[in-house]
Amino acid sequence: MTAIKTAMVMAAGYGTRMRPLTDDRSKAMVEVGGKPLIDHMLDRLAEVGVTRAIVNVHAHADHLEAHLKARKQGPEIIISDERDDLLETGGGLVKALPLLGKAPIFICNIDAIWVEFAPALAAMLATWDARKMDELFLLARRDAALGYDGQGDFDMSQDFRLTRRAGKTARYIYAGVEIFKPELAKGFALEKFSRNVIWNDTLRRLSVFGVELPGYWMHVGDPRARDAAEAVLQQANR
Repeated sequence: MTAIKTAMVMAAGYGTRMRPLTDDRSKAMVEVGGKPLIDHMLDRLAEVGVTRAIVNVHAHADHLEAHLKARKQGPEIIISDERDDLLETGGGLVKALPLLGKAPIFICNIDAIWVEFAPALAAMLATWDARKMDELFLLARRDAALGYDGQGDFDMSQDFRLTRRAGKTARYIYAGVEIFKPELAKGFALEKFSRNVIWNDTLRRLSVFGVELPGYWMHVGDPRARDAAEAVLQQANR
């Protein structure tokens, strides 16, 4: 199984849809199941041997940094500071490139949590093949997801290659975690843009693959979704 030691955790958003819970904290610090969203992801990363996590910060950055500094376990935290200018997911990735190294990394959203029946990130590591893959996405099934009301993101072929949704609906949702080669971002300018722009290139080359999440996925995007995720976690932990 491939070892990946570095991750980038995307934590710089305003969390506008999460208000009023984000009036005094970043979205990453909203608690679900007794701990902040960012700790759910950092703990998952630690379980599969990640030792360095680059975390980008913007809204309520001082509060988030203080929490990360106080963590007693898990990856070493390195801050990518976007206090002065929020760069979106693509620009934030480009800004962090000097911190990421050359080897493949995890990139993770903080508003995605799940109840797993088998270790999801370990399944990604077991599947990753750098010889043919540029990116490997963790995918959730639309019928096993909470907090998502879209029509699905990707179709997946029998050899697990991904393409954008071709019809009105697709079975799979991007579940907020991918394995990524940092070199793919080097040709992009340091400016505000979405990682979807990078995805367009790799999808066109048919070098994006997927792993289906073995579990129940939750997008914690607003207070109602947070409460629903809290109830699912309570039930799962009984």
